[in-house]
This record gives sequence, C-alpha cells and structure tokens, in this order.
Amino acid sequence: MSDATEPIASIASRSRRRALVPLLLIGVAAAVFAADQLVKNWVVAHLVEGQTVPVLGEFLRWHFVRNPGAAFSFATGSTWIFTILAAIVVVVILWQIRRLRSIPWGLFLGLLLGGVLGNLTDRLTREPGFPQGHVIDFISTPWMWLGFNEAIYNIADIAIVSGMVLFVIISLLGVNIDGSPRIRGRAAADQTSEETDGAA
Repeated sequence: MSDATEPIASIASRSRRRALVPLLLIGVAAAVFAADQLVKNWVVAHLVEGQTVPVLGEFLRWHFVRNPGAAFSFATGSTWIFTILAAIVVVVILWQIRRLRSIPWGLFLGLLLGGVLGNLTDRLTREPGFPQGHVIDFISTPWMWLGFNEAIYNIADIAIVSGMVLFVIISLLGVNIDGSPRIRGRAAADQTSEETDGAA
C-alpha cells in the first residue's frame, strides 16, 4: 500500500516502470531470439558442417557444428536433460514477470530468456528430432580459450553468458527484482523490529 504522503508524480512514475520493464524484458528476449534463429538458419543454408571459414583471421572464424550438449559444447550427449532444464527456466522467468520492476533485472531476464529460447528451439525442431535436436554452433574464437580445448558457440550462448554477468553485477549492487534496494545487516533487523512494533 502506498504512503498517503507520497507524491502523485512518484506513484505515476512507479506505475509507468511497472508497465515498461516487462516490455523491456520481452523486447530484449525477442531481439535475441530473432537474431539467433535467423543467423542459425543462414549458417545451415550457407556453411559446410565442420569447415572453418576465417572472418577476421584467427580472431573470429565461422565453424559450423551441431552440438548435442549445453552452452559452448559442454556435456554432450545429455540433450534431453537440457531440454527439460531450459523449459523450466522459461517457465520461471515468465512467472517472475509479475514481480518485475527493475530495469537491470529486466535486461538480465530478457537476455536469459532470449538465449534459452534460442537453444531450446533448436532442441525441439532441429535434427535428429524432438526433443533431442542438436544446437547450431558456429562462432569460433580460438584466442579466448588460453590453450584449453576450444568451444564453439552461438548468439544465444552469448546472450546467456552476458545475462549471467549482469546478474552478478546486480547481486553485488544489491538490487531486488522489484527495484528496491536490498536491506542488509543491522538495517534489516531495525526494519523488522519497527514492523513488529507497529503490528503490536
């Protein structure tokens, strides 16, 4: 319930944010999903599987592979498990929209939703078939792996990792999904005490 002394302008601003942040989430997710699927379709139509095509020398190359595992070619052979996990993530994100008021959280969840949907669509629609379709990976950047086995990835993977980096920053800043600052330590205890006294 809003404080009776709260300015009308503040209430209106909060109401606009309540409406716009979920739209931000949906817009970011739609942009990531569309870019991911359009480029993957181009890759399947124009690149030869297993062939490396230099784009910027060794810095950036196209290398088309079909990945039965998780992001960055990890855990191959467990496609159906990742299909189930991805579907659960999508449901949880959609459920959280009703609480969403924070722009950083909207960006994080939008990136995560778009990336998960991109790879989930591959698992549901591409060869060898539902629900074990292989994800289309094609971005090769050997310099990133510092001598470890190189992993090939796609736009959806980039969105997921970018979203998780943003999530770490949000957590460090202590921002809640509803946009309120996180109360810690003594301040949280004092607020709980005040609420208890008020109820009494």
